Amino acid sequence: MARLFGTDGVRGIANVELTNRIAYGLGQAAVRFLGKTIVVGRDTRLSGDMLQAALVAGITSAGGTAFLAGIVPTPAVALLTRKLNAAGGVVISASHNPPEYNGIKLFDGQGFKLPDAAEDAIEEFVMGGGLEGAVQRAQQQGEPVQMPSGGDVGIAVELQQACSMYIEHVVEAVRSQGITFEGLTVALDTGHGASSHTSEEALTRLGATVVTINDDYDGTDINVECGSTHLEPLRKLVVQSQADVGIAHDGDADRVMLMTAQGEALDGDVIEAVCALDMKQRGVLPGDTVVSTVMCNLGFVHAMRDAGIDVVQTKVGDRYVLEAMREHGYAIGGEQSGHMILLDHNSTGDGLMTAVQFLAAVKRSGKTIAEAAAVMRRFPQELINVRVADKHTAVENSQVKEAVAAAEQALGDDGRVLLRPSGTEPVIRVMVEAGSEAVAQQQARAIADVVEHACA
Repeated sequence: MARLFGTDGVRGIANVELTNRIAYGLGQAAVRFLGKTIVVGRDTRLSGDMLQAALVAGITSAGGTAFLAGIVPTPAVALLTRKLNAAGGVVISASHNPPEYNGIKLFDGQGFKLPDAAEDAIEEFVMGGGLEGAVQRAQQQGEPVQMPSGGDVGIAVELQQACSMYIEHVVEAVRSQGITFEGLTVALDTGHGASSHTSEEALTRLGATVVTINDDYDGTDINVECGSTHLEPLRKLVVQSQADVGIAHDGDADRVMLMTAQGEALDGDVIEAVCALDMKQRGVLPGDTVVSTVMCNLGFVHAMRDAGIDVVQTKVGDRYVLEAMREHGYAIGGEQSGHMILLDHNSTGDGLMTAVQFLAAVKRSGKTIAEAAAVMRRFPQELINVRVADKHTAVENSQVKEAVAAAEQALGDDGRVLLRPSGTEPVIRVMVEAGSEAVAQQQARAIADVVEHACA
């Protein structure tokens, strides 16, 4: 059986792969493995109501208290968990995935995602029948254990100021640096997602003029041809509004993509480079080191090297970036996809905090967005997603290995090849980096064709 947890919690098509039974079990597991008080937040997906009801039933059936934050960005749940001294937090969201998907991810009491070992224990508990299964097994062994009842059953409490607390946290993080965004025009695409409640207000309170699209939602439009994975609507808005910068979030706003006034997209590599250089200049970059993943562009590594900054590269997934940061005391880490962790400000990827810290860095530099972004020269990079029957065996296929070896030989020292299975979908991601766009596309297409024919 495939592992229940992927790279970012439990995820699948809601009510088909991610069922109410699983949500109920994860609610019980949150109380069993984290503690009695659990903050619960969700994005705008239609299935959020259903899964939240099941999750909260699990929490309360285990004797826990569910603090209901409502529709809030993922980083807000991490923040609220700390501020309320809760035992843990749960987010119901499938992040950047299509509307029919949903997911459940857990935070510990410090707002950090759980390590693999903890997820393995939770998976065993859930698949073993949850609390009811544990009670039944205990009774079979002669232990007088019962399900919570009467006054021991938990409750659900609505949090009235969840979004406000998060917004204030973001605003204060910039104001404390003596920075405002007066005179700045921001084009904002909230992707019909959770940031519809937070990003415009925070940016406005910091002095920016904000023009927003896709801040409404009906539960079936989240991430659909908009947001951080579909930048064309933002590009049009930047031009129409003559904005200085564009900001696009995914559904739960744990990531961000930015755009210059000229319509050039700035991904996580560029954002991290600008923020890291600013932190080094201010003397707040521990160890003169940043953390990224194996997917980061070679241009990022070169830019950091030229600035005297070391780059630690991890497996893909912000959880692995975070593990390296916590282990060695680093303050900034990110992914090309726009996940950025700034441990001085939050314990998980935070799209809005990342955007405002980037803008603060640009303000200090006295440059335009495009001028600040020119700190790194991007190596052309081609990424092709190939849907396969079994993503776990595809990378070991002999034909695929031969195709990869041939591409690596052709590229030599002027590029690289990376194949990896998606953490959330039956997909193999084929990435090729090369000295020219044409070569990157050619080699990536050649490998992807082999993957598609050999592993479909």
